[in-house]
Amino acid sequence: MKRRTLLALGAIIVVGAAATAALGMSRAQAAPKLTKVTLQLKWVTQSQFAGYYAAVAKGYYKNAGLDVTLKVGGPDITPEQTVLGGQAQFGLDWLPNLFATREKGGKIVSIAQVFARSGMTELTWKDSRITSIAKMRGKKVGVWCCGNQPELFAALNKNGINPAKSSQVRIVNQPFDMNLFLQRKIDAAAAMTYNELAQVLETKNPKTGKLYTLNDLNVFKMASPQVGTGMLEDNIFTTEKYLNDPANKTTIVNFLKASFQGWIFCRDHVADCTSIVLKNGTALGHGHQLWQMNEINKLVWPNTSGIGHVPPKAVNSTALIAKTYGVIKKLPKGAVTYQYTDQALNQLKGSTDIYGTKFKPISVKVTPGGK
Repeated sequence: MKRRTLLALGAIIVVGAAATAALGMSRAQAAPKLTKVTLQLKWVTQSQFAGYYAAVAKGYYKNAGLDVTLKVGGPDITPEQTVLGGQAQFGLDWLPNLFATREKGGKIVSIAQVFARSGMTELTWKDSRITSIAKMRGKKVGVWCCGNQPELFAALNKNGINPAKSSQVRIVNQPFDMNLFLQRKIDAAAAMTYNELAQVLETKNPKTGKLYTLNDLNVFKMASPQVGTGMLEDNIFTTEKYLNDPANKTTIVNFLKASFQGWIFCRDHVADCTSIVLKNGTALGHGHQLWQMNEINKLVWPNTSGIGHVPPKAVNSTALIAKTYGVIKKLPKGAVTYQYTDQALNQLKGSTDIYGTKFKPISVKVTPGGK
């Protein structure tokens, strides 16, 4: 009896193991193969790209059948060239840069406009008495090179200052920090609302021992009526070749849909999204990234057209400003399409808020050094 029992148990174990193995093979066969794509970011890891990091962390890309690699940027990386060179399927950069690249023969197309408004500013010290762009004539004006200058250069040209003529203004290639400005080695400095402006406010005034405040600064917002050269910034683009291949249509829509889900998560979970960014390794601390996350949300939300889609007049305004002030020589054609964004938004409608009409920014306290 014992021998029969042992044999029976052995048979059960063998059958069970076989069934388990078969089930495992069945599941493996049933699991969909993920499509691998790469997104080239405009800069290093920070909350400017929080929506994409959230889409990875929350599984939105995976649920959409995608295996997405986020490729960090840097001072020597031009997203347009990375995408045109085939090292990434998608890229992020400012819309006027895309126009300029197309004019030079680079066949890339904007497929989603994530930032609905400009975050570009130029700063001067209150005690400098440089109270307008026009008063920057003859001054040392800082700006980042290599595709980050269009809005400022347009503002200078609008005020009769040719940035190419050193006799009219001294353009300084500003490092990606605010040290030259803080040390008063330049008279004006480029600053995004979500990054460099915060870096100044996170610094102690050596004369008072307290943090600088907005009262110490003149902040010229490129999108303000006073300046009037704000252009659309972070957009998602790809190549015409990738866009026109029927095999990529579903991938494009799924990528946009999952990316938008990431941005929606960041809108509604600011603290959690900031933590996701920090876990991916950042140069600046929690306080700075929280400030940045809040300010980025202001650029994305609300959007009455739905995230990723802006009205034609906004695109046309950017193109006209770019042409009027010398960023491009002629108005672009075929540079923008939102048909895949619209398909992605149609899939999200009803299940989530794609407009952010009730969005309200949180209150963020500036911390010393952004810690």
